[in-house]
Amino acid sequence: MPRLDPVLTGGYGVAVVAPQGGRLVEFQVLGPFQIVREGRPVALGGYKQRALLALLLLERHRVVSHDRLVDALWGERPPPSARNSVQVYVSRLRRVLAGEGGDEELLVRQPTGYLLRAPAEAVDAERFERLLMEGVKAFHAGGAEPAEETLARALALWRGPALADFAFEPFAQGEIARLEELRLRALEERLEALLALGRHGEALGELHALVDEHPLEERLRGQLMLALYRSGRQADALREYNLVRRRLVDELGMEPSPMLKERMHAILNQDPSLDLVPDLAGRGTLADHEVLLRSADRAGA
Repeated sequence: MPRLDPVLTGGYGVAVVAPQGGRLVEFQVLGPFQIVREGRPVALGGYKQRALLALLLLERHRVVSHDRLVDALWGERPPPSARNSVQVYVSRLRRVLAGEGGDEELLVRQPTGYLLRAPAEAVDAERFERLLMEGVKAFHAGGAEPAEETLARALALWRGPALADFAFEPFAQGEIARLEELRLRALEERLEALLALGRHGEALGELHALVDEHPLEERLRGQLMLALYRSGRQADALREYNLVRRRLVDELGMEPSPMLKERMHAILNQDPSLDLVPDLAGRGTLADHEVLLRSADRAGA
């Protein structure tokens, strides 16, 4: 059986997997798919061989049948040699994963297919989700500063769009969508922590870019409105509300949520509740905590 061996990678306390006597292996999907051994990418062969390993990773700890592998790699019209090709790919990948002096028990043959044994600590997406939850819990416990630091560590694991090289493969699209949604949630949570710390000026540039990328995300728009208001730009904050309201009505036929309407009215009336209270800086408000926990529940669902 593989053994777990903790290793510090980039200061994140990453634990990756190593076969007994072999080298440490890390599976990375938060960007182009790759395997890293002791900090260096491992050559995984051609596109179909890499795609096979990516599929097994997405289904880790579950047996993936021969038929499903063939269908994922070749679609409805596989060549007569498809099944043999799968066997060749697996044999090569077992040697790659074993490394020098290791065994081949990470990728296991089963009577009906193949199974990849990749512990959670060996997969960057699993570590990202753990850090996201830790950041949310830290914020709820009254610590915006440790929450921001933890969420920044989570986001630093991303190297680009999830599984970017398999973006058009049906087997990967569901997981890509899920991971990208979690990344957006992590960005929102970190920005919430920055606002609670009074670092609205630092958050503004990132919020403008994210609102341009996700123009109908009301939570981001509300965060941008608050950051602008706290920067002395009340008119710009109200203009952001009018922009999103117009898009929601024109594109979805709906009005902004009550939460966003309340923020608009608070900004219009210069409500003191919008001001950062020094004694509470770093802890956020009860409303902030409730939003974070609801997002955490969605992420863990």
